[in-house]
Amino acid sequence: MPAVSTNDLKNGMSLNLQEGLFSVVEFQHVKPGKGGAFVRTKLKNVRTGAVIERTYRADEKLDQALIDKREMQYLYPDGDSFVFMDTTDYEQINAPRTALGSAADFLKEGDSAVLQMYEGEIVGVDLPAAVELEITETEPGVQGDRVSGARKPATLETGLQIQVPLFVNIGDRVKVDTRSGEYLTRVGS
Repeated sequence: MPAVSTNDLKNGMSLNLQEGLFSVVEFQHVKPGKGGAFVRTKLKNVRTGAVIERTYRADEKLDQALIDKREMQYLYPDGDSFVFMDTTDYEQINAPRTALGSAADFLKEGDSAVLQMYEGEIVGVDLPAAVELEITETEPGVQGDRVSGARKPATLETGLQIQVPLFVNIGDRVKVDTRSGEYLTRVGS
């Protein structure tokens, strides 16, 4: 594993520490009047999402984790797994739903995603900022019930439940924010 100096840290860099695999959220070089310089960091555990703060001496060596990002196409569900195909060499892999986290709620067959892999394990999924999905189940909007900003629950084709405006109906396609899981807009008509 390549060693990286704490002086060379960058946001988004991945580190393999004793506690696990971490991503640098932010860092700050501090040079006090007395004593040696140090680096204050905020690190996010890639697997659990927990954030920790650590302080290191300047020029201390840490193990850098090289994350392989591969563009994959989601083919079909297989039990509790998702089958992906690498778009460059057509190799297929099975990814457990738990490894995909919340990204599983936004993937439909044929969609592309960038899987972040570390030593053969999926440690993250990059999705587009928004995806278009079809409404499969929701209550019909009542004529005359047009309270501004009123919402109702709706189920998407992936099984995810979100809140949508009253005018959205079954069969409508909606754009959903993949970071927050919120309704953005209705697509087409």
